[in-house]
Amino acid sequence: MWVVSLVAAAFLRGLGVVYACAFLSLWVQVDALYGPAGISPVGRWLVAAQEQLGAEAPLGFPSLFWLTGASEWALHGLCALGLGAAVALIAGRLSLWAALTAWASYLSFVSVGSVFLAFQWDLLLLEAGMVGLFAASAEPRLGVWLARALLLKLMFLSGAVKLASGDSTWRDLTALTYHYWSQPLPSPTSVAAAALPVPVQKLSTFLTLAIELGAPWGMLGPRRLRLASAALLAGLQGLIAATGNYGFFNLLTLVLCACLLDDSDLARLRFLARPEPVTRDRLRVPRRVAAGLVAASSLLVACQRLTPPARFPGALRSFCDLLSTLRSVNSYGLFAVMTTERPEIVIEGSADGADWRPYQFRWKPGDLERAPRFAGPHMPRVDWQMWFAALGSCQDELWFQRFLQRVLEGSRPVTALFARNPFPGDPPRYLRTTLWQYRFAGGEERRAGACWVRSDPQSYCPIVTLRDGHLAAANDLSR
Repeated sequence: MWVVSLVAAAFLRGLGVVYACAFLSLWVQVDALYGPAGISPVGRWLVAAQEQLGAEAPLGFPSLFWLTGASEWALHGLCALGLGAAVALIAGRLSLWAALTAWASYLSFVSVGSVFLAFQWDLLLLEAGMVGLFAASAEPRLGVWLARALLLKLMFLSGAVKLASGDSTWRDLTALTYHYWSQPLPSPTSVAAAALPVPVQKLSTFLTLAIELGAPWGMLGPRRLRLASAALLAGLQGLIAATGNYGFFNLLTLVLCACLLDDSDLARLRFLARPEPVTRDRLRVPRRVAAGLVAASSLLVACQRLTPPARFPGALRSFCDLLSTLRSVNSYGLFAVMTTERPEIVIEGSADGADWRPYQFRWKPGDLERAPRFAGPHMPRVDWQMWFAALGSCQDELWFQRFLQRVLEGSRPVTALFARNPFPGDPPRYLRTTLWQYRFAGGEERRAGACWVRSDPQSYCPIVTLRDGHLAAANDLSR
């Protein structure tokens, strides 16, 4: 008889909670994002990929949708399957099969999910999910050590890329004077954090870099140093979660931090102990070899992130490209370059080209009097992607053009993403998009009831309409 490592059991249950949050969040948006009337229909994506890559398409983009198709039933069914596997992980039942099912289900979405499932925490969940396969095996401590290595890579790279980028705001410690109001989805506490004195902001920036660059190495030391590292990293994640909306990222990082504990720290949690019989483990050597290969590959990918492309050997680059197929061995580094302004796209519709009414999103800034909100572990994909679109150009954001087309078509799943749809009956005939510069309101403006102020309006896309079922510029209108 042997007893599963308590830390590994806690990691698997925590991983199950994160998977549950991820699948539930995706489920409520899946029709709008990937359904037949959605912004990026998976069915059309599969057809296009097969036309371009032929029989190699499933190898480059592994997904169960190649087998099931991409109907609404398939989309919802895969969300339900992933959620069911997550619940099994939380309950500590059939952990290996549950971990494999959850990982394969989420990979199926990420592989074909285009820009909406390309965030770093989506890749982090897949990598943590792969580590979970080892934690659920007959040698769970392999999983614990791989989870610690993943946490070290995640946190150290997060700090290293900030300095390696050469961004002046990180080097002169002013990054956080911009961050709270320029980040993708601020939270209610972001307003207070942005109002802190500049010396406090600089100290906060210094401590952020110090924790990200220094604390991860403490996990390689003795128990007390490891626990101190866990406390620092967990505290940083708590502050990030309190001052911004990053979906399940902070929760997943906290789950990884829990792997820095020892079984003795969890001894009182008897429900984590799960005795299981084992007679002869013939896979011990292959399993350890696989864990070693995962660790080596993870280190290689981290080195690639910090090495100029010209200096990274071509053969190793090809190997890293091969690894990218499974999206489960990745490099990380959020906010390597801090944004110092906040452009926001405001979408307005009109039935006659004269009376324009704005659409309001649920989470992203729009209405000047509406304060930021907490989204919790929910990841509003379109709201987040609107932040990136505002930093680019209309012609480069193909997903945004498809989004406008769906709004003009009156797609119910897509218009349900809005907090306020000014055309609840028939869709508008025209849409216009304006790029504004937003910032938090100051004292006088705040006392007048404003949370945001905006200035410097510019055209983002031309005014558009539908012509023969396709998005087209409305040449008969001008701004």
